[in-house]
Amino acid sequence: MSRFDVDDLIQLMSCLRNPNHGCPWDREQTFETIVPFTLEEAYEVADAVERGSWDELQGELGDLLFQVIFYARLAEEDGRFDFNAIVHGIATKLLIRHPHVFPDGNLASFGRLEESSVSEIKGRWEARKAEERASRGQYALFDDVPLVLPSLSRAQKIQKRAARIGFDWSDIGGVFEKIDEEIAELQEARKSGDLDSVMEEFGDLLFTMASLARHLDLDSEKSLRQATQKFESRIAGVVQLAENQGIDLITANADEKHNLWCAVKQAQKK
Repeated sequence: MSRFDVDDLIQLMSCLRNPNHGCPWDREQTFETIVPFTLEEAYEVADAVERGSWDELQGELGDLLFQVIFYARLAEEDGRFDFNAIVHGIATKLLIRHPHVFPDGNLASFGRLEESSVSEIKGRWEARKAEERASRGQYALFDDVPLVLPSLSRAQKIQKRAARIGFDWSDIGGVFEKIDEEIAELQEARKSGDLDSVMEEFGDLLFTMASLARHLDLDSEKSLRQATQKFESRIAGVVQLAENQGIDLITANADEKHNLWCAVKQAQKK
């Protein structure tokens, strides 16, 4: 059997949306209803990469591509644009944003210029994006930062934008001082018993921790995912070890739980 290509996938999507013979579930979907699935598929791609599950990655990328095909079909039905318009748009944008690779803004000009430094490329990239935001009427610094981004990722993106106009600590020492300050304010809020104040101060602490990640050149979202996965793995190990030793975790005392945790932690480090 011959291999399927993008055109086949586009036709398949058209069949699924066919009002007479298509899939009832696919026919009732809208732009809004498939957004959660798109986010889920994007996270599954990231998860496969982080776990090094290259055999799974192909399938996850296919699922994500199907989401793009789905949006394109919905837009085509509304007379807005189609998949080819999406391809043309992204190709045009990338050609314009990479004058150091395509000096004439077309594929034929590839290879005519010497390689630029990373800092030069970033500077031109940010300048170009600023021009594009302005052309869309997005003059404010944060206009194009999506509200639906994960909170920690959005915090870092907002902070990075603010740093461009000088709103940032000059060194990482200032961030650590701010963390100490936010912890003290959170403690005070707890003493007051005002839940709204506690939530506000806790949010400030998280926001500052995201800034610390940025100053350490880390992705706060990825760091938290890894920490959560590590905790998940260790708890699973504790549960298994407790079963092997006949320990009921519900009734086990603090020392028993601590010993189980330490044993699993030591075993996993090996």
